[in-house]
Amino acid sequence: MPPAETGTDRAPAAGLVLAAGSSTRMGTNKLLLEIDGEPLVRRAVRQALAAGLAPVLVVVGHEAELARQALRGLECQTVFNPDHLKGVRTSLVEGVSALPPDTPAVVVMLADMPFVTADMIRTLLERFRAESPPLVASRYGDVNAPPVLYGRSLFPELSEREGEGCGKHVVKRHRAEASFVDWPESALADVDLPADYERLKTVVPR
Repeated sequence: MPPAETGTDRAPAAGLVLAAGSSTRMGTNKLLLEIDGEPLVRRAVRQALAAGLAPVLVVVGHEAELARQALRGLECQTVFNPDHLKGVRTSLVEGVSALPPDTPAVVVMLADMPFVTADMIRTLLERFRAESPPLVASRYGDVNAPPVLYGRSLFPELSEREGEGCGKHVVKRHRAEASFVDWPESALADVDLPADYERLKTVVPR
């Protein structure tokens, strides 16, 4: 894949924040829970914007209007996933399908990972510019998890509605060609249960 364009008229990558889940284990919409007075979904989008991603698309589903309200004032676009109850894979498909056709790459993020920062995202972008791999994946010890940057050549695989098109399978399939960025295992944290939220809201940096 050729290097991404670096002109001022084009961002090196778009951002795709997956925020459509129904938070069944939390018992309430976890993406609206606040850390330092800021909903988790807004925090994730703010980090994407601060890293220079453009456009930033946010896939919403469960309580979509509340999510949109939480994002007011931020330069992002929401994409509604009518099949959000079928899992995160459907959100990935909807989001990738909504990207502008000339998008050189996309950084996929989960809205419930509050330790992901703009600096982490910028590191993925720098690796993509320097090496032009088909994807740049984050690695926390032995675990691969978002954020992950996918080059445009992989968009058709990410958009597959059948088979093994979801993000983790695409990473696995192209592992030999991928570039990996290592982060501390402590940075791998999401908010699934009330206890997760109580613990993380006291330690997540602003």
